[in-house]
Order: sequence, then structure tokens, then C-alpha cells
Amino acid sequence: MHLVTDRRRLIATGLLLSSSSAWAGAASAPSLAGPGISLALARARAAAISDIRYDLALDVTAADRATGTVITRFQRRANSGDLVLDFRGPLLSDVMVNGRPLAADTRRDGHLVLPQRLLRTGRNTLSARFETPIAAAGAAIIRFHDDTDDRTYLYTLLVPSDANLLFPCFDQPDLKARFRWHLTTPADWTAIANGALETKTTTGSATRWQFAQTQPISTYLAAFSAGPWTHWTSAPPNEQPITLYARASRRAEVDAEAQIATNRAAVDWLATWFAVPFPFAKLDLLLAPAFPFGGMEHVGAVFYNEDRFVFREPPTLPQRLGRDQTIYHEICHQWFGDLVTMRWFDDLWLKEGFSTFMAARLQAELQPDSDAWTTFFLSVKTQAYRADQTSGTSPLWQSLDNLDAAKSNYGPIVYFKAPGIIKQLAFLVGEDGFRRGLHLFLQRHAYANATWQDLLSAVGEASGMSLEAFGRQYVLRAGMPRIDTHLALDGARIASLRLVQRPVRALPGDPGGTWPMKVRVRLGYHDRDDVILDAQFSGTTADVAAAAGLPAPDYVWANDGDHGYGLFLPDARTTEWIAAHVGTVTDTLLRAMLWAALWDVVREAALPPARYLTILLGVLPAEHDEQLSRTILLRGAAALDIYLPEAKAAPLRPRWEAALIARMDDPALGYGLRKDAMDRLIATARTPLATDRLRALLAGRATLMDKPVRQPTRWAIVRRLIAIGATGADALFAEEQRHDQSSEAMKDAFVTRAATPAPAVKAEYFRRYFDDPALNEAWVSESLGAFNMVEQAASTLPFLRPALERLEWIRRNRRIFFLPGWIDAFIGGQVSREALATVDAFLSAQKALPIDVRRKILLARDELERTVRIREAAA
Repeated sequence: MHLVTDRRRLIATGLLLSSSSAWAGAASAPSLAGPGISLALARARAAAISDIRYDLALDVTAADRATGTVITRFQRRANSGDLVLDFRGPLLSDVMVNGRPLAADTRRDGHLVLPQRLLRTGRNTLSARFETPIAAAGAAIIRFHDDTDDRTYLYTLLVPSDANLLFPCFDQPDLKARFRWHLTTPADWTAIANGALETKTTTGSATRWQFAQTQPISTYLAAFSAGPWTHWTSAPPNEQPITLYARASRRAEVDAEAQIATNRAAVDWLATWFAVPFPFAKLDLLLAPAFPFGGMEHVGAVFYNEDRFVFREPPTLPQRLGRDQTIYHEICHQWFGDLVTMRWFDDLWLKEGFSTFMAARLQAELQPDSDAWTTFFLSVKTQAYRADQTSGTSPLWQSLDNLDAAKSNYGPIVYFKAPGIIKQLAFLVGEDGFRRGLHLFLQRHAYANATWQDLLSAVGEASGMSLEAFGRQYVLRAGMPRIDTHLALDGARIASLRLVQRPVRALPGDPGGTWPMKVRVRLGYHDRDDVILDAQFSGTTADVAAAAGLPAPDYVWANDGDHGYGLFLPDARTTEWIAAHVGTVTDTLLRAMLWAALWDVVREAALPPARYLTILLGVLPAEHDEQLSRTILLRGAAALDIYLPEAKAAPLRPRWEAALIARMDDPALGYGLRKDAMDRLIATARTPLATDRLRALLAGRATLMDKPVRQPTRWAIVRRLIAIGATGADALFAEEQRHDQSSEAMKDAFVTRAATPAPAVKAEYFRRYFDDPALNEAWVSESLGAFNMVEQAASTLPFLRPALERLEWIRRNRRIFFLPGWIDAFIGGQVSREALATVDAFLSAQKALPIDVRRKILLARDELERTVRIREAAA
């Protein structure tokens, strides 16, 4: 808390444009070697050492552990005291510091203190032997066993601070190092690492792989994988080769040519747009099975989530665009994150926000028909607004005292608010200044580290604008503005038009002030061309002076083009126009934003959910945009199943289900629209009209576009029938287990069975989530939604408090996105005031709960409170 206050004061006075001097800390001391990697330890080491090189040899031929040696070379500054080495693995031995032995049994809390008596000014060499576990979960080396062909695959995942679980190192992002990997694998395996392959030697049952030394990279970006991978290589003349690796059993399913082409196009476009060449020596791609993230931007070896990249049935447009966005995001990280890395994980947004924003920018350029900015609004901005309205929100820059807590900094503020803010920044400073500022930032900090102040300094310098207020309000301040439209008419003319901002929610410790913002305001007319006017806030108000005297519009939309960031609520006149005419708006982005505004009015409890459903069903037959259709149907399902009590929802269900079936069967619609209607029917089926169609689809008596349904849709149908206790659902489950012989069958069966309403089954799953070390973390994550289906809220309510009581264990033992996913599933699966009281009682009792965990609970808790309020109003 002290650090946040200091930084706010300094930037407010214009004194803090670069935090390099603030980062330098006192000399290292044994007192810094506590649990995790503290900010104080990181500062001390950054001031003491540089030019680090790891020569790392690992033998992964054993099933449950890897053995290795590491030789570390580094430069040490004079009079910098003791040095702390990080390692949390089970065994460390033969430690030598400049050729002199050091007892490893003095290791405490994952650290070994290297005394200054063994260290030199200038060049130092450290060597050691070590072991690290290989496991399905909870290890730096993840093991995946393919049950279809009995083969095993390994890959590392070290973000944010698990490099020191893999090998002894200085594990902080600003101590970049050059890596040289040496891997020993079974003879029939293939190994991949950050550097290019130099030599490969097979002797007997083992192969030794030696890779070239990398450019300086952060420890969390180091990676390797090993296994009997199949691969495809693309090497056009005069272009960088790109190789894609995947499980051998899935070779026939991988559209390798398309995936490699998308990665290559991203590399070429970004290198040109940034005016900075691709910064690393090579690019490999890996489709990692049971990967817990969508992707991970390791230098030279990008890992992608196999499930999201291998389509088992024809993909819809949102699925195809989503895969491309993931590729664009991870490739952008090669510049934003890998070439230039945030100094500390308090600036996590710096890399994640820019990669998400640039992914949209890249998609808009490379796929002009993709409606990329509509996708950005639907998948990024709306999620940001949802989180930023809650009391669990946080600033973009999130204070972090220890890397142990870095996992909890990942979330919607970093991934969704940050790119929304960057879009406003680009609009505010202009295209030319924004682009030149990014080039300047990348050039100044190449192969090094930077802070958000460095970024705003570069963009401000290039654009000739002061961005101090922007930094105060958008980077350091939590929360978001609500923008209300005030339209005054004088007869048939506009007398005045003003936009007025205020915080959406009063937050403790809010420093106040107003958000600098430039927007475009649309005046919509049915009998003349729309008028679009620029508006810029001066304090709390933006006067749209040019609107005075214009004809009274049908509606006013205050954020045309989606450049602004805030909750833009329509006035009553506009709300009624949207409700009556939203289906007639031809511009897809505008139509998406007006639909979202109508949904915001529902969430403000100012429009009944039943009326929203009626509006939706009235215009649905004419909605032919796949992305927008999917979004409004998802909201319709939420209105029906979450916001309406069942007594109010029941009369609407037959019309809802009939509309979805009609859409599935409409020969005038394309595959994506019909498939999405089927997915919504599966997710909400409750009456015999819907369940009979689901049974017919399973049996082959019904089809989609004259083709039988495939996996994973078949499992989704079985899961739904189990969840609602349909007659014969258990027999259908057993039959599907016999029917599905794919590589994903065991996982899909595990996820499906989690939907069983029986208390004994729920209890078994809850126990296994914590007590089964062989249970893959990705399987657990996928099963949480099935476990917590809203129809079963009464039966899962007893698990809510125990689920909350295990959060600190989860924080310590699970990967980055697991904690918020767990919280969202267990709280989001509830709709009652009793559940809200359970959450509040837990928060009241847990005064010492870490602030990052508390915030994530509050994000979900406030959504539950909103649900309760809307349901009670609807009742």
C-alpha cells in the first residue's frame, strides 16, 4: 500500500517518468531469503548482478523426476554483499561457487544464500546438481499420458515464478539471461527448446539434444517440451522456418498448414507495423495437451492449447476467430513481453493489454471481413466493464510485494480493461503518435525491461502530449466512469447535448478526479444521414456544442466506434428506440453496442429480463451475424436461467426452445448460426420439446444440416440430460463411453459425470479436486462448470463455503487462471440470497484474507448480488 501511494504522488507532480532509480535497492542479505521472491529481494539482486547465462542440462528419461546440472555465469557489482539463489525442487547438491563448495543443506524457504566471501567483483560461476518432479499437475514439468496410444509427453510451464521449481536460478523478470539447453530424452522422442537445435546424438535408448544459446530472456519465458511429437515444417525461400508440433495420435485432425500460415502472417505484419524485426532466432509452435492456458509466449517455442486449436467438429466463426486471436496475441508477445518485458509483475497489464489490443488491430488488417473491432467489443470490452463495476476491481498497475502472489494479478482487469484503455490511448493521441511511440518504446528497451511510465513517456514524447493525467486516472486508479447522456430539446431541435461522467461505484481510498476521454457521439435519424461529432471531456462534462440546433435525433449513442472506456448508459428516449429498432441497425459494431446498452439497462434492473427476451425473440430470425447472434443468445439464456425465477421463466421456455429449434432447422442460415442455436438449446433444454430433440440428435434421428452431430457436442447433450435428471440419462452416459474412442473420451466423460446431481457424486469430485495428485489440472478446470450448473444451485450450495475455505491452498498450488475460475464457478453457479449470505459470512470471518484473493471473491460476489436484486425485482 505504501508503494502505491508513493508512486501516485510522484507521477501526480510529474516527477516519475521512469522508475529505474526507484527500483535500485539495498544490498542483498540473508534476511531477504524468505518465502517466495519478495520485491525487496528482487530490487537487491537487480542492483547486484547482470549478464546472466544459464547452461542447463536435464535428463527426462525417468517417469516421475528430472535430474539435471546447471552452470550459471553472471557479473556481480562490487560491494553488493551476499547473493540469494532460488530453488524449490526436492534435491540440490554439489553446489560450487567459483570452484569452491557450498553446503546445500543451508537452503531455506526455497532459497540458498551465496555468501560474499565466495563471490567476486566481476565474473562469477555457479554450478549445481538438482532434481525436479514430473507430474500431471503441480510441477514445473507437466506429464501428459495419451491413453489412445499409450505415449507420454512432457512440457514445462514456468510463469510467473516456477522457473525456480525447475532449476536453481535468479527467478525474477528483470534478471534476463541467455539460456543454453541440453536435454536427454528417450531415443524415439523429439525435444523442443527456446534456442535452435545445434546437435542431436542418439546412444542406445537415449538421445541428447543440444540447443543454441538464446538472446536475453526472462526466466518465466524459458521452456522445453519432449515426447514422440509429430511435426510439420514450413520453410519458404528467404523466410524463417516455422515448425508446428502435436501429439502423434491427433495428426489427422490438425490443420497444420492453416495454423502455420496464420502465425507467419502475424510475424510479418507486426515486424512491419512496429518497424522492429522479429526479435528471436527461431519460431516453433506446440499444441500442448491439457494445457491450462489458451497459449504461452515462450521465446522460440510458443505453446498453444491443443483443445482450442484442434477442432473435432466443423468450427463456427467465433471459434475460428478466437483461435486466430490467440495466435495474434501470443505472436505479439514476442515484442511486447519477450523483447521488452515488464520489470515486475505489478505491470503485467503492460504486456497482456498490448498483446490483446494489437491482436484486434492485426486481425482487422489481415482479415478485413472479420469485424475484428466488433469481436473486440463483444469479447474484451464487455468483460472489462463487468469486472470494473464491482468492488473487487483493481488498478491496472497492481501492487505486488512477492511473486508468490503474482498468479492472482492475472484476470479481467489485466486482460480486458487494459486493451480497452489502450484503444482510448490510441484514439486520444492519434494514430501516428501512437505508432511512433510504440516503436520508440521497443527500441529503447529491447532485450531489457520497462515500466508503464516508460511506455507513456515514449507515446507522450512521440505524440507531443502530456499523459500524466491519463496515467493517474487509468493506470493507478481502480474503477471506471459511468457516462450519462443529457439531451435537451427545444421543440424539434436540439437545445443542448452534454455527456456527464461519474464513478460507477464508490471505492474505498479512491483518489477522485475525472477520466480524460475523447469519444465520438452519434445522432441517429431514420429520415436523414446520422451525424457523428467528436467530444472531449473537460472535468466531469463533455459539451457537444456542435449538436445545438440540429434536428432532434431518434437516438443518441455517446461512444460511436467504441473508442471510449466506461459504462455508457442510454437515456430513456434512446432505450425505447433501441428496444423497438435495434434489429434494423445495419452497422454490426453499432448494433452490437446498442444490444449491449439494452443489456446494461437490464443489469441496472431498469428493464425486465422477460421484456429483453421478448425483444430478442422478435428480432432473432433476422440476425445473421454469427458473433452477435451468439452474444445475444448467451444473454437471453442468462435472462432465462439466471435473472428470472423459474416461476417467471417457465412460461417463456416453450417459445425460447421453439425459436432455437426453428433456427437450427432454417435452411436459409449458414452452419455457424444453426450450430450456435443448437448449442444454446443444449445449454438450456428443460421441456420435452427440447429434450426430445436432444435425444433424437444422439440417436441419429435428427441431424444438423443433414449431418449427424459429433464430439464434443454429443458429450454436451449427455451432460445436459444428466444435469436435469432426464430419464435414462445414466444409460446414455454409459453408451457414449462405449461410442467415443477418441483421444479426448476419458476427459469428456470425467467432465460430464461432474454434472450428476447426486450429492455422493458431488462429494467425490470435490474430494478428488484436492486429494488426487494424478488428476490433471485442466480436467478439473473443465469440470467446474458442470459441477456448478445453475439448475443444481440448491444441491451445490453446501459446497460453497468449503470451496471458499480452500482458496489459499489453490492460490499456492494451482496455475494462474485456476483461482478465478474456481471462484466464478462456485459463486456464479448460485442465484439465491442464501448463497450471497454465505459468501458475505466468509468474507466477514476472514479478515486476514490476502487482498488479491478477496478482490477475486468480490468480483463474483457483486455479480451474485446483482443477480439476486434482478431476480427479486422480476418476482
